[in-house]
Amino acid sequence: MNEQTNTAAGMLIAQMPEADRPREKALRNGIKSLTDAELMAIIFGTGIKGKSVVQLCAEILDEYKGHLSKITAMDAREFMKRHKGIGPAKALTFIAALELGARAAADAVAVEDPQMTTSQAAYDYMYRCLSELDHEEFWVLLLKRNLKPLREFKAGQGGLAETVVDIRLLMREALLAKASAMILFHNHPSGQLKPSQQDINLTRRIVDAARYFDIRVLDHIVVGSTGYLSFNDEGLMP
Repeated sequence: MNEQTNTAAGMLIAQMPEADRPREKALRNGIKSLTDAELMAIIFGTGIKGKSVVQLCAEILDEYKGHLSKITAMDAREFMKRHKGIGPAKALTFIAALELGARAAADAVAVEDPQMTTSQAAYDYMYRCLSELDHEEFWVLLLKRNLKPLREFKAGQGGLAETVVDIRLLMREALLAKASAMILFHNHPSGQLKPSQQDINLTRRIVDAARYFDIRVLDHIVVGSTGYLSFNDEGLMP
């Protein structure tokens, strides 16, 4: 947290110098000039009993060590439970703002219509679908012949450590979309990126099925809280 936020945390916005007030600062210097706490203060609008809005936002950020991404996995009820005094209106407004930001970031990648020629490009494209889940999901990104995205779909969902995937239904979706290639994705809620033997066996079975229909499986990417692991990059693709 910067010195400006610490200094302002204990005072009401009306008591702050006009140049330091979040709305005025944003209008004068642009929205990107605001700290995370100042952006939150604009979203919340007012504080709660005994705390100014700036102090409230600074304390929330401190709890997550400044990592807003840790809040995006929560729903409004969990957020209110963890932060006493915040009601439904504030919680829903804040969670909605975070979700809108995440969707805008994902849309910016999609609008570019990138070719999936690297694991990083594929990870960036699918990050929003898998990054904040508390259970395993298996997704497939279908690609055109030029390796640009056709569409993505969820092919399986499981618990904390395993996901069941029906390969017949997966191939049906690929054939209906007339896909030329695909990239497989699943997440590990534990954060451990190393694939299991089941992950390796499932990849091999999907590759064998896709090969029969002349569809290439380019990669299988495991998504965790700290990044990703690419089967292709690690030499694990069958």
